[in-house]
Amino acid sequence: MTRVIVSGAAGRMGSLVCAAIDEQSDLDLVARYDPGEDPSAAASELPEGDVVVEFTTPEVVMANLGQWKARGLHSVVGTSGFTDDRVAEARALFGEGPPNCLIVPNFSVGAVLSMRFAREAAQHFAAAEVIELHHDRKADAPSGTALATAKYIAESGPQRRAIESSELLPGARGASVEGVNVHSVRLPGLLAHQQVILGGAGETLTIRHDTTDRSAFIPGVLLAVRGIPGLPGVTVGLEALL
Repeated sequence: MTRVIVSGAAGRMGSLVCAAIDEQSDLDLVARYDPGEDPSAAASELPEGDVVVEFTTPEVVMANLGQWKARGLHSVVGTSGFTDDRVAEARALFGEGPPNCLIVPNFSVGAVLSMRFAREAAQHFAAAEVIELHHDRKADAPSGTALATAKYIAESGPQRRAIESSELLPGARGASVEGVNVHSVRLPGLLAHQQVILGGAGETLTIRHDTTDRSAFIPGVLLAVRGIPGLPGVTVGLEALL
């Protein structure tokens, strides 16, 4: 039986994760963690566990990871805002493990597959742009999924456009991630959506993924909780377990 702690248990994703873990015969939800005025004291009072699922905020996630590492807990991280610098900080903290840390930009299997498809397609097109659309309460922009997708595309080679438009208004062309333009949309009524538009001579290809309910993330979370003990040190992306 794997003992699981959910950090950020009162949040939208945290509450869903708690309910899902409660339904699993091989997982035991031993604590729901939502720190008060003294997070370190609250964490010290938690029962022993094996894996912590971290769904908090970018402001507190790194301090939380320090506590989980000190307690010997494997950490599955769904908190957004993981830049290259933060991933490097996590690698320095966890080293080669154990405990291990799995940082997941997107727990949706469909989203992970769409990122893989974009990486493969980019080898055959001159250039690509990423458009990500999320609800208006999302904490960061661009999304972690969009950043990862753009980096995958960039690995296929430089973007080849005949003309780069001049911006009449700053930001009109989006943000550049290793030469790949990324555009973020934030609106009420959206949940999590992304499309990659690839262009070549005489044709375009659009790869789109839509998440219409947060329940789409649960299979990926459960896969991560069960699989993290077998991963070395710090791993980025759910594809390591697919």
